[in-house]
Amino acid sequence: MKWTGKCTNCDEWNTLVEQIAEDEKEAKSAIKKAEKSGKKLDYKNIKSIEPSDVKERLKTEFDDLNTVLGGGILMGSVNLLAGQPGIGKSTILMQICATVSKTKNVLYVSGEESAGQVKMRAKRLGAESDKLNFASSTSANDIAKTIETGEFDLVIIDSIQTLAMDEISSAPGTVSQVTNCGNLIIRAAKSTDTAVIIVGHVTKEGTLAGPKVLEHLVDVVINFEGDRYGGFKTIRAVKNRFGSTNEVAIFEMNEKGLQEVKNPSAALLAERQNTDGSIILATLEGTRPILVEIQALVSPSNFGYPNRTASGFDINRLKLLIAVIERRTKLKLDDKDIFINVVGGMKLNDSAADLAVCMAIASAAAERKLGEDYVVFGEVGLGGEIRSAFRADQRIAEAKKLGFKHAIAPATIKDKFVIPSKDLRETLIKYVNEK
Repeated sequence: MKWTGKCTNCDEWNTLVEQIAEDEKEAKSAIKKAEKSGKKLDYKNIKSIEPSDVKERLKTEFDDLNTVLGGGILMGSVNLLAGQPGIGKSTILMQICATVSKTKNVLYVSGEESAGQVKMRAKRLGAESDKLNFASSTSANDIAKTIETGEFDLVIIDSIQTLAMDEISSAPGTVSQVTNCGNLIIRAAKSTDTAVIIVGHVTKEGTLAGPKVLEHLVDVVINFEGDRYGGFKTIRAVKNRFGSTNEVAIFEMNEKGLQEVKNPSAALLAERQNTDGSIILATLEGTRPILVEIQALVSPSNFGYPNRTASGFDINRLKLLIAVIERRTKLKLDDKDIFINVVGGMKLNDSAADLAVCMAIASAAAERKLGEDYVVFGEVGLGGEIRSAFRADQRIAEAKKLGFKHAIAPATIKDKFVIPSKDLRETLIKYVNEK
């Protein structure tokens, strides 16, 4: 940190010599070698490149899941399936095996379960087949070598967090192991045009466990969401190199495994009772319109700080909407506990749910109910204005199909079915304060 001319050990002058550290020497030598070993890229004009032939896709028994995947499981693709423990990842993978193994060779590799456990599930789901094979291993080296043989069209690996490479000393599930095992498997899959599905664990926050680089490496990332104890479960692609990420598949679990829900709107509204605090929302799951019931409960608070609880709806968005209601409509809610529930275990990420939530809260607070023939959708701004909604025509078509007569929606939508609403205060006064 300062100029030194005299050695503090031997008291001699001008004996200090600069020396480059060994790792710095290695880095400089590696850069020099790389500069000499590199060669010019063989590039082409973009117009001269011929599009490759469309590869074969492996179809599952679920039409909606095929749509989420972009038409099916593409040969040579690496797909990452993530979800909470117990939500049904192993179940749907075995159901995929049951369909694909009718015509293709499939290998199911598990590092978590024994052969007997997998056999029981396969028997229960009717997946026993001459072309379905099983192996129990946690060695990424062995799995990659097996994929490189080219004997299998589809390989399922459960899960990436249990795998380890022999050349790395760290424990399975660490960043280095997950990254390198993923790279090894991807190279083997691409070299033999084998489709691979890898199961990934999630953290307690619901995000994919492990390094983010794993999501960048694979071709498709699929999230399995929902309540593992009941209700609907959804599968959506958050990354898809071969298709759209706007599609969603909706399932429910029964004794025969996971089954597609073809008409979720009718199933969600089958047990509905028209009481105060109950509003029907026309929402979207991906590009699919769905009618779902929003329930609100407003009760006097027994403590100084009122409680706000939401199930299936963002709690921060709920607090913002409550503030808008108090400020723009003069409805007093600061001494009330407010509970919001989205029926059926659905999780809403739709901004057009704002108006339905506001009307449900006002309906519960005023003890007034909305008519049975109304559906609601629209985004609420901080000024109390009601803004337009995405794909309004699909929402309206779904409401008409299920027999509803009117939609309370933004005034920008030009349709006789729609009752135009511009302001939150006027809408609540007109439709909630009247019996």
